[in-house]
Amino acid sequence: MNGRRTTFLRSSLATIAFVAALSAPAATPAAVAEPLALKTGCLGRTDVLGLSRIVEIDTSAGPRFGEQYDENHFLEEGEVVLTFDDGPVRRFTEPILDVLDAHCVKATFFSVGRMAVAAPDMVKEIYRRGHTIGSHTWSHANLRRVSTATAKREMELGLSAVRTALGKPISPFFRFPYLSDPRSAQAHLRQRGLGIFGIDVDSRDFETRSGKRMTQRVLAGLKKKGKGIILFHDIQKSTVRGLAGLLAELKARKYKIVHMVAKDDATTSAKYDAIAAKKLRRKSANKRANPLADRAVTWPASSGTGAGGNTGEALPWLKKNKPRKVKRRPPPQTTQSDYQSRWQMH
Repeated sequence: MNGRRTTFLRSSLATIAFVAALSAPAATPAAVAEPLALKTGCLGRTDVLGLSRIVEIDTSAGPRFGEQYDENHFLEEGEVVLTFDDGPVRRFTEPILDVLDAHCVKATFFSVGRMAVAAPDMVKEIYRRGHTIGSHTWSHANLRRVSTATAKREMELGLSAVRTALGKPISPFFRFPYLSDPRSAQAHLRQRGLGIFGIDVDSRDFETRSGKRMTQRVLAGLKKKGKGIILFHDIQKSTVRGLAGLLAELKARKYKIVHMVAKDDATTSAKYDAIAAKKLRRKSANKRANPLADRAVTWPASSGTGAGGNTGEALPWLKKNKPRKVKRRPPPQTTQSDYQSRWQMH
């Protein structure tokens, strides 16, 4: 690519390669950016937001990113990373992909395992359009509220499910549901060579259906922080409604989009790959028998209420954003046998 240059930032946790791009889409691990840019008509365009650069991240040491961790900093002032959690769901994810294409930008999608097996075509479409795909557990469980063994299954099955739905390896990028990150789970991810991604700016798109209100929150967050990893959800109407206007405003305010790609692919466990393949076959058979079964599942967070009565994925390190507590009975203790029975882990 013309104008390409590479520098390196080394820290105790990660080595991050910065690759400049000229308003062109980012390369997927299996594609080259310039041919993709030519195909989509993005190469050399100055009338759209486009990409500022591509960042290649080495996750072998289990690095952590985002304000929650305040460890690895790869963004310059005015640079942002677009990330989407909880999908895919065709009626929301597909129009979001169309908006990203129209503005010649790329994003990272942290997909939930059971959503991926419910909509494998959308996982493939996300990848085909040049975006990065990471994982977000199997069922969007709050890992602080389950046993260590169950948390491990959630992480491993989620990783295998998204990989199985895609039909090829995904990026070793992981985000905790509700940003709830127990130390034992973090240790497991580090041992597995997965990068842990928090956030810097929260769209809180689950709290409103208004695209305008969502946009105002993001812009206010960016004005305060100056840069950062932005959290959206590709299961929310407000994001579908407001994303195009937000990207146009980001260009007007001279923000720059950075796209994250992984140095290496994520590895998966044969045990959980087999479970994921079984679930995908079952889901595909259900769809053939009943077309209405082609609907992805959701959970309370999609309507604004998180596990344990928390309101969404609040930034846990900011006192003013502490989750609102809702009075309710404590959940029953989840045992290993309960979990295996519910999710057919055996």
